[in-house]
Amino acid sequence: MIEGILLAIFAGLMLGLYALPEKFTKDFKYENTWSLFFLLTMFVVPIIASITLINGFSTIFSDMPTDILIKMGLASFLWGIGVMMWSKAINYIGLSLGFSLFIGTVILVGSLLPFIVEGLPPTNKLTLILTGLFIVLIGIFANGKAGYIRESFENKDKDNTDKASMTTGILIAVVGGLLATGFSYANAVGRPYLHEACQAQGNADWITAVAVMFPIFISGGIVMTAYFVWQLSAKKAWGDFTTPAFGKNFFLILVMAVFHYAASALFAFAAFKLGNSGNTVGYAIFNTSCVVTAIMSGIVTKEWINASAKARNFLYAGLACMVAGIIFVAFGNGAM
Repeated sequence: MIEGILLAIFAGLMLGLYALPEKFTKDFKYENTWSLFFLLTMFVVPIIASITLINGFSTIFSDMPTDILIKMGLASFLWGIGVMMWSKAINYIGLSLGFSLFIGTVILVGSLLPFIVEGLPPTNKLTLILTGLFIVLIGIFANGKAGYIRESFENKDKDNTDKASMTTGILIAVVGGLLATGFSYANAVGRPYLHEACQAQGNADWITAVAVMFPIFISGGIVMTAYFVWQLSAKKAWGDFTTPAFGKNFFLILVMAVFHYAASALFAFAAFKLGNSGNTVGYAIFNTSCVVTAIMSGIVTKEWINASAKARNFLYAGLACMVAGIIFVAFGNGAM
């Protein structure tokens, strides 16, 4: 159990840091950076990892029941839309606030989705879980308030354009978070079959996590590919790939892609290690750890340097609520 919690925390740390290299790319438009990122993280990295690491790869997936594959595919497609919206929200409202709102929403909804597959826990445990998620919700609102205060403080002499941008960014982050909970559902639906199939082919336990990520990432990547091909053409951004900084940009974005994929796969393994409570508790711990990391990285990169003390206090209060809420969730599932 302790091993699973530590793995979930480490996976969250990786996910919280994955977008940081974007700040150091040069001469790329938003569309160039994120189209290359999604190409690498959704297709190149998982395909290479899956074919290389999974014994009996073709047998496992050719024998996969159609109903499981369809459920995983549809849920992962929605997750793909959500992740795409997440990247857009970061550009509107910054790394720390974008992560806080997006991941807070993911925690709130995604921690409950496995119950659809696995059934509800006893009433006393469910009460603790719902209490914890309510506290997380308070944290989400506190972080949203922090963003509004920061924007007002930094743009006191500007018109309402930036306020509208902040509102748009918050809306994108929350809706994206709702859609991204498809990841939790896809993992809960697909993992039992894929674990059994991987074991039958002589794979180690952790290989199941790689197998689970394959259909999730491929399905999620389809919508992103279509969106960014359209955006690159509409913004006439294809030519920006020819910048002299392409080599440096490619390396930075490859690091983003590997961290993003590895974090997701590590979570799936952590959920397995946590046993029956893994999909709910692991998902909550994983994402809360991500938020903490993202906020700290935002502070280190001086994203909040011009924010008022009041804005920072709301940000920290929101973070504290999310951590406290997740402790309730963990207790409710008997993980601590």
